[in-house]
Amino acid sequence: MLPATFKLCAGISYRHLRNMTGLRRQAVVAISQELNKLAFAGPGPSKWINQVRRRSSLLSSRLEEKPFSEVEMSYIKQGEEALQKSLSILGDQDGWKTETVAGNGDKVLSKMLPDVGKVFRLEVVVDQPLNSVYDELVERMEQMGDWNPTIKEIKILQKIGKDTVITHETAAATPGNVVGPRDFVSVRCSRRRGSTCVLAGMATSYGAMPEQKGFIRAENGPTCMVLRPLAENPSQTKLTWLLSIDLKGWLPKTIINQVLSQTQVDFANHLRKRLATTTTPIAVSC
Repeated sequence: MLPATFKLCAGISYRHLRNMTGLRRQAVVAISQELNKLAFAGPGPSKWINQVRRRSSLLSSRLEEKPFSEVEMSYIKQGEEALQKSLSILGDQDGWKTETVAGNGDKVLSKMLPDVGKVFRLEVVVDQPLNSVYDELVERMEQMGDWNPTIKEIKILQKIGKDTVITHETAAATPGNVVGPRDFVSVRCSRRRGSTCVLAGMATSYGAMPEQKGFIRAENGPTCMVLRPLAENPSQTKLTWLLSIDLKGWLPKTIINQVLSQTQVDFANHLRKRLATTTTPIAVSC
């Protein structure tokens, strides 16, 4: 029986057969059965047999995991696209102009991009470790409306794996109702590269959340927040926020630009106040 099992394993080494989940599962089961026979047949290389059995058991459990659907994979791909494009924009240091510099050193820069429009870049240092900042921005995302006056509500519509989520965000009314009610549907993903966390997102469509009455469906992205410990003081976090939004509707560009740059400055202040009152952070998992 063992030679036949090896033939089956050799068969799944071909690409078109390896993608057939049923055949792969059949091969794993066959291997496990043969290894059990060998292990109980008497003295022999039981050590390596047990090692292979453990690995085949792990592979079998992985094969039983529910695969992502085509729609879910498309959202994952959108999140990756937002991340890569955002990092590309931030990586190009040319052409950035200073919009505002606060007394505490918070700085907002801007840049015009041919295929995106005007983007804004906030650079701040927060007197909290990275874990605390990550916890507030990602793990407690749905609580952001409690401390950020520019946001009325954020709801997670769907989680895809451990790194990707679909969200619906309702913006709060601006002073004087300069910008009318807006909402956003976005795909967001998080990634960690060494000691750096990247939280990226972009506008997407989601069938279960069509345009809402009384709101203009705005679009964001690519956008991202980059978190990294400050080199000279790891208990502090450098936060860089790339903001790109199309608010839609009939709004003068001067008003939009003023609102967006001020929104970033205000966000940093609100985040600091929130972090000063939060509990012990959970471990970073991005």
